[in-house]
Amino acid sequence: MNFDDQHPILAIDHGEARIGLAATDDFGIAAHPVETIHRDTTDAVGRLAEIIAQRRIKTLLLGLPLKTDGREGEAAQKIRHFGDELRETFPHLPLFFHDESFTTIHAAEKLRAAGKKAKQQRDIIDQAAALEILQNYLGW
Repeated sequence: MNFDDQHPILAIDHGEARIGLAATDDFGIAAHPVETIHRDTTDAVGRLAEIIAQRRIKTLLLGLPLKTDGREGEAAQKIRHFGDELRETFPHLPLFFHDESFTTIHAAEKLRAAGKKAKQQRDIIDQAAALEILQNYLGW
């Protein structure tokens, strides 16, 4: 696949309670937060299907939590299982995994630098982490 043909990309930061989403534009020029899916009140895969259709997503990017030594643990296996579910549901979309190490920490630092206190970050931290995953994947 030509790197330019994969846009828009939807990045997914999958957590126990929430799933943060970020996406590129159609040309891969810019990336931005999309939304946070609350897993206890929303059918995550159903909502992803709506977003994928609305935004004409061409590629899925799923953050993979690796241990500090680079190995995969139990958390990574849960994400790979979710990736399998995404592949079944969206077989026409390429799915890539990308190391999400420290993305939430970096996102929180950037939000703090932008004047957001910890309490104000709660609703957007997962989207900001997804944005970090996406930007790291693209080398931005």
